[in-house]
Amino acid sequence: MSCRSEHIWIELIAGSRKTSNICWAFILFLGSLGFFVVGFSSYLGKNWISLFPSQQIIFFPQGIIMSFYGIAGLFISSYLWCTILWNVGSGYDRFDRKEQIVCIFRWGFPGKNRRILLRFFMKDIQSIRIQIKEDIYVRRTLYIEIRGQGAIPLTRTNENLTPREIEQKAAELAYFLDVPIEVF
Repeated sequence: MSCRSEHIWIELIAGSRKTSNICWAFILFLGSLGFFVVGFSSYLGKNWISLFPSQQIIFFPQGIIMSFYGIAGLFISSYLWCTILWNVGSGYDRFDRKEQIVCIFRWGFPGKNRRILLRFFMKDIQSIRIQIKEDIYVRRTLYIEIRGQGAIPLTRTNENLTPREIEQKAAELAYFLDVPIEVF
């Protein structure tokens, strides 16, 4: 989503609060909870889940392994839920022609550097760069090249833009900032 006027362009960036992340976190939580309960019930010798009678699963070694996988899955699930709760990666890109300033803001993990804010002058922008990597999975990423600071990504690596969409976005941004486009 973006908001544009004659002098200001604000591009909102979606973070980790996506439906797919919520689904994966929920599935991982339920699966790991199931593994942990089955492993723990084999330790107690009680039948907490009717699908797997505890007499069929011996605590050493199957119950221990299932408990380990359950605990590991619960840790990974809690990590996913925390990134969703904190909305890590969300933010905005603000290009202001009137003040000649570009602001890139992202939310990170809680702590000292939770707010990530990059500010620089438009005169320091060398170019808009499109990088295309074709491995098993094709990745198209849009960067802004800054003198002395390198390239800063503007699109997420998992954002599946078609070649036409990324070219159009790069062309519009390059025209707005009055800089050239590079393709790598």
